[in-house]
Amino acid sequence: MVTPRRTSLPVRLLADLAEVVDRRFGWSRLPTPAGLAVLVGLRSALRAHNLVDTGGHPGDPLPPDTGGAHRGARTVDGTYNDLAAPRTGSVGCRFGRNFPLAATAPETGDRLVQPNPRLVADVLLRRDRFRPATTLNLLAAAWIQFEVHDWFSHTTDDTAPFTVTLDDRDPWPERPMTVASTPTVPAPRPGDPPTFVTAGTHWWDASQIYGGTAEFAAALRSGKDGELALDQLGLPPLDATELLAADEAAANAWVGLALLHSLFLREHNAICRRLAQRYPALTDQQLYDTARLVNAALIAKIHTIDWTPAIIAHPTTVAAMRANWFGVLGERVARRFGRLASSEVLCGIPGTAVDDSGVPYSLTEEFVAVYRMHPLIPDELTVRDLADDRPLVTHPFPDLGVTAIRDRLAETPMDTLFYSFGRANPGALTLHNYPGHLRALARPGRPLLDLATVDILRVRERGVPRYNEFRRLLRLPPVTSFARMTDDPEWARELADVYGDVEDVDLMVGLYAEPALPGFGFSDTAFRVFVLMASRRLSADRFFTTDFRPEIYTEAGMAWVRDNSMRTVLLRHFPTLAPALDGVGNPFAPWRPTRPRRTEERTAR
Repeated sequence: MVTPRRTSLPVRLLADLAEVVDRRFGWSRLPTPAGLAVLVGLRSALRAHNLVDTGGHPGDPLPPDTGGAHRGARTVDGTYNDLAAPRTGSVGCRFGRNFPLAATAPETGDRLVQPNPRLVADVLLRRDRFRPATTLNLLAAAWIQFEVHDWFSHTTDDTAPFTVTLDDRDPWPERPMTVASTPTVPAPRPGDPPTFVTAGTHWWDASQIYGGTAEFAAALRSGKDGELALDQLGLPPLDATELLAADEAAANAWVGLALLHSLFLREHNAICRRLAQRYPALTDQQLYDTARLVNAALIAKIHTIDWTPAIIAHPTTVAAMRANWFGVLGERVARRFGRLASSEVLCGIPGTAVDDSGVPYSLTEEFVAVYRMHPLIPDELTVRDLADDRPLVTHPFPDLGVTAIRDRLAETPMDTLFYSFGRANPGALTLHNYPGHLRALARPGRPLLDLATVDILRVRERGVPRYNEFRRLLRLPPVTSFARMTDDPEWARELADVYGDVEDVDLMVGLYAEPALPGFGFSDTAFRVFVLMASRRLSADRFFTTDFRPEIYTEAGMAWVRDNSMRTVLLRHFPTLAPALDGVGNPFAPWRPTRPRRTEERTAR
């Protein structure tokens, strides 16, 4: 059901005007202040038209918290973020939608398998050469997988798999190729499409670190001063790691994820030490709960003001993301005067009132779909000496996977690995750049997987509209020909050969084919969903809004969030990285080599 949002007349007029200006001129071509105003208006229009309620949590209801027992801490399963509707956003809740339910029926029969997803992967996605994203470093690719594991988690059903037809000449070693399906839950209203539920929470709560079960969360605890247990490699102890053996996300772990998990486990403990020093009366549980709040808020801040401006580095989007956190009045005003107004536009979302835009909070299947960014992963990693930038060893990516994490961290110091990630580029989000090792992904205890084929199937299976219809539902003009879908004539011919009809192009394929705006690492079509959902993850969460205050976080906790960024987190735990980060504007951009290049040395002499 669509839940219309009641908006004031000025807001509706701004939204309507923004869409007119965007269609006429394009927000990205306007001067930054005008472009920023258009994005604010587009966000209002998206909030009004593109949030759809798929129904409440299918589990038994929980009683509201009228006494505030859950006021001061996040729960493991995400319940009681909304004290009046405790199941909102919690484990097992339904994924929402950004489009009317009539447009989101799962594809079935021939439509599900045509064109053959394996053919799409072979002809259009397969990496023919590595195309780097030269404005980013590999840490940016690791970061988004780290974040996605916090936000999105579907369960799968191996007992009801899809069968993918293989050509006789296809080298795939397992026949037939099967792909597990995604279980559905009946919609609460007869006649609506089935829904899908999350295996994790939908809140931005750092659940990828702290765990989604009480058993795993407890296994991470040291039992002293709120801190988490880390072994000599800086990783969770093995007995905790073993609890993840059946987890789908854990099976996709690799060295890049391990680095970020270790970094923010360390950051949790640093926050605990600061809190214990400032507030010696706090118990182990109080220190843990408060440090988790602070750590999760810092991760959200880093994603908002560091990662996103790195991957969409247009001046207007950089200003927009900083405005999401600080408001258009900016960080300096916020630091000097605090929050001067209730407006999220003027002073940022953190600290405002909770606002779910009239639709109970959840993440959406469309948001999941636009975050399919596997081309970011390169084919190999060169480990470089932190002292002089010398290449030490080059690992193919399969040697960085889940079974090799402890070997790599045992043989190479973590600061050296961070430096190597900072010096390497990820792949660009384009056609013909899907890494080969993810197209034959071996995971312990699981069947071989062609992740490119799976990506295509998942979007179809979960009822996300194909590319052109996706654009229409965002009030964007559809693409009228393959030649207009891409600026590469050869790609246009390949698209025509595979699809025949431009209306059949899969969403992910269209997003990768679409020419990028200046400074953009992904498409403007995908960006429209980000405009809506990036702010919604903050504005609907009381721990970023109503309860983002010293009474919940403590004064020291609020200061920690205010004063820190990705740069300070890296340097707190790995101060040896300072020369590589010196002069680098964004920690997710390429880092400086730790010695001059030989040509530079000769020039200097």
